[in-house]
Amino acid sequence: MRPLTWSIFNRRQQTWVMISKFLDHLPLYRLEQIAARNGVILSRSTLADWVGRIGVALLPLADRLTWHLLQRDSLHADETPVPQLDPGNGKTKKAYLWAYRSNDLQPGPKIIVFDYQAGRSGRHAQQFLQDWHGHLMVDDYGGYKALFATARAHPETRLLLEPCIELACWTHARRKFFDLFQASQSPVAQAALQRIGALYAIEAEGRDMSSDERQRLRAEKSQPALTELHDWLQKTRLLMAPNSATAKAIDYSLKRWPALTRYAETGDLPIDNNPVENSIRPIALGKKNWLFAGSERAGQRAAVIQTLLGTAKLNGLDPAAWLSDTLEKLPTWPNSRIDELLPFANAD
Repeated sequence: MRPLTWSIFNRRQQTWVMISKFLDHLPLYRLEQIAARNGVILSRSTLADWVGRIGVALLPLADRLTWHLLQRDSLHADETPVPQLDPGNGKTKKAYLWAYRSNDLQPGPKIIVFDYQAGRSGRHAQQFLQDWHGHLMVDDYGGYKALFATARAHPETRLLLEPCIELACWTHARRKFFDLFQASQSPVAQAALQRIGALYAIEAEGRDMSSDERQRLRAEKSQPALTELHDWLQKTRLLMAPNSATAKAIDYSLKRWPALTRYAETGDLPIDNNPVENSIRPIALGKKNWLFAGSERAGQRAAVIQTLLGTAKLNGLDPAAWLSDTLEKLPTWPNSRIDELLPFANAD
């Protein structure tokens, strides 16, 4: 693969293309049309070549971000399907963009890492996390369950690793009751929503507190509220028909209760998985516009670019300014100082 041309003019064009595609979600054919209207001829093949080469150039930075992320002891994880072109039959197949995000309640820069994989198997999460262990906030997708079950063998050394500790998401639990209320105006669902809302009100009260202060607040208010909610759910469940929608909504929370309540034992664990879900939500808009990834390799390179731009955005940097500056510095930058190029080095 040829090295990138780092002239000021080309660098500005390349930065514009990356920002437009990965943050503004414009497909390459539309960027080709926009450039042509402004008297600049940029073929789609040239644009695709830039995306591929910049993905390769930024890979060492994305790998370093992954290393920093895995030094944290609590993470968010989620995944979203991405259509990928299936050569030979003119159709697409389903690939997945896995996302891993740092915990905002803990110190340090915010990091989001995207990992493009051909499927949704839980082994992809295991391969990414390797020997990492800590608290992992996820939804109830079964692919994560092997991480929490027992100590597991390292894929290379076969030495036993400590299991991850599951954190369950209160937004998902709340959604069961919200959907029930929307469908039937159920008074049980309404009461559950009010009780869950009280948990979030406590979190809002502690938003600007230190970890120690938030832990005391949760011990004083969240833990009693959770105990009361658990008792209410159990008593209400006894009154419901086994296969009713209300029973299913209640069972969702009761079956996950230990994982739902672990956050309240600390001052620095999250109540829900919203931070990572908010980070991947724009991907849905992008999928409607760029339709599919051309190949697994193309998806992986796109994930590298999304990782760097997403992390820059999380840390309050101007992604375009960061990318342009980084593209200028990369060709001669020593690997021993790679951390200085990461999109949080100068963030407040």
